Amino acid sequence: MYSSNFKVTLILAAAGVGKRMGLGYPKQFLEYKGKPLFILPLEVAEKNRVIDDIIIVTNENNIELVEKYCEKYKITKLKKVVAGGKERQNSIYNALKFDENSDIILVQDGVRPFLKDKYIDECCRVVIEERVGAVVGVQVKDTIKVINENFEVISTPKRADLIAVHTPQAFEGKLLKEAYERAEKENFLGTDDSSLVERIGGKVKIVLGDYDNIKVTTQEDLKFL
Repeated sequence: MYSSNFKVTLILAAAGVGKRMGLGYPKQFLEYKGKPLFILPLEVAEKNRVIDDIIIVTNENNIELVEKYCEKYKITKLKKVVAGGKERQNSIYNALKFDENSDIILVQDGVRPFLKDKYIDECCRVVIEERVGAVVGVQVKDTIKVINENFEVISTPKRADLIAVHTPQAFEGKLLKEAYERAEKENFLGTDDSSLVERIGGKVKIVLGDYDNIKVTTQEDLKFL
């Protein structure tokens, strides 16, 4: 295993507003087994041996609430809770400004509650040993169709070539910051962290995860919980 001399920071994206859930409050505060969803991945990061710091990005008016929850559940690695932006990408960019020279930065969805130690450990190993970004994902089960604006099928890509991307996503700290800074300057909005890294020529490898690593986004997702 790689040396523990590397500084590792986890950024938790918890600035969603929960429109698709219809809850009337941000979905990261939805309780599962008596705890807010966003606390579950934080507890894994807290106990993980390679994570040094945690930065949480949330809605500006929820900063104090998030801090109180972290105190209640003893998230001692918390370095800062910062205000989010209009889009997820803006929120992560805000969080990156508070990182202090981390060798590795992992980005985790706050409403993807089933983070596992093996994801953190393997992503960090790939970044350090293989010098590429690492993204957890699973092979798609369904056949995927590419369509046009009229919903007519244009093509059917090979299922074996397709991956459904999850978090965490891990990168060398300097590279991730450069990717975000360039996207900001050039007014580019990507779909995830790795798309920004790929855009500036960074290589990214998939770390195969599990199908239970779901993101709680819609009411249907609650059935899984």
